[in-house]
Order: sequence, then structure tokens, then C-alpha cells
Amino acid sequence: MEVEPRWRRLEPDARREQILDCAVRLFGERPYAAVSTTDIAREAGVARGLLNHYFGTKRDLYLEVVRKLVLLPDPTTAQIGTGPLKPRVQRSVDWFLDVVSEHAKTFVAVTGAEGVGDDPEIERILAEADDRAARNVLSTVGLDPDVAGHRAVIRAYGGLVKAAVREWVRGETLTREQVHFLLSQALITIVRDVLPEMS
Repeated sequence: MEVEPRWRRLEPDARREQILDCAVRLFGERPYAAVSTTDIAREAGVARGLLNHYFGTKRDLYLEVVRKLVLLPDPTTAQIGTGPLKPRVQRSVDWFLDVVSEHAKTFVAVTGAEGVGDDPEIERILAEADDRAARNVLSTVGLDPDVAGHRAVIRAYGGLVKAAVREWVRGETLTREQVHFLLSQALITIVRDVLPEMS
């Protein structure tokens, strides 16, 4: 029985995605400084020059990893549904945890202090992701995403979200069910009790 070779011909977009997926996995397993472009190329089964061709430097590739993991797709009405606040919030949190769990270790690494340190480009990407997530949350709960004060409160809630995911993924001190309950109840409380008092 023949063993399929590790390297196979792929279309450019598929090859780029394959390299990116390998980088996502490796940056979740090891700190930024401990991952080399040679490691990523070897894992992807490509020459290092091809990795450089698609992404440039290691930092450029890492920026793509950060973008992929924090600029989450917008949830659809089909995924979240409509109706009363509590089930909408619960479905929204469930959707988020499903998306994050696919690359949970890397999500924790890129949203924490384990990345490349004080990098203005990473800070910009994370700020864009926080604002986009806040807008999505406000839309999901039926509030105006253009109210700056509301976005600020939901961005602060985002800090709780990241910390809770870290406890679940890295510390294993919270279960997914506990994280789901914490994030759902906190958001419901913010929407029902906090935002009306701050308007």
C-alpha cells in the first residue's frame, strides 16, 4: 500500500490557507519566540521560501494569525435567532464558544500577553476586533451599536470574555458550561441593569 507523500500540489489559495492553519496550530502550542518560519514550513510540508512568498516575514504571518482568530465572522440571524433576550444571549455565547474552541489555545495566546509584546499593529487589530465584537453584541441584543458609551461597556465586558476563555482553556479552572453561564448572565445583567442606568 502506497503512502501519500506529505507534499502535494495545491492551488495558491489552498496552499496559503494550509500554511496559515499550520501557523495557527504552532502559535497555540508554543510562544511566538519559540516558533520559527522553518518550523512552520516543515509542519506545512513546504519550502521556507514559499512561506516567505505568501506571507513575508514571521511577524507578517503572525499578524495574519491574529486577524484570523480575533476578527470573528459576524453571526447570522440563523445562528443566533430572534425572540426574548435570554435565549438570544445564550445562543450568541454558545456560537462564540464554538468558534473560539476550534483554535482555543491560539486564541488565548494572541489575545493575551504571550504574543510579540508592544506591537502597534497587533494592538490595532485587537482594538478593531474588540470594537467589531461590541457592535455585534449590541446588535444581537437589540441595541444601537453606534452609541459610543454602550460600545465602551461591551468592550469592557470583552475583557471578562477573554479572561473566562483563558480560565477554561489554559487554567482548566472553569468548564465550558461554567464559562457559558458566566458570560450569558453577565451580558444579560449588563443589558437589563447597567446600560439603562448609563444612558
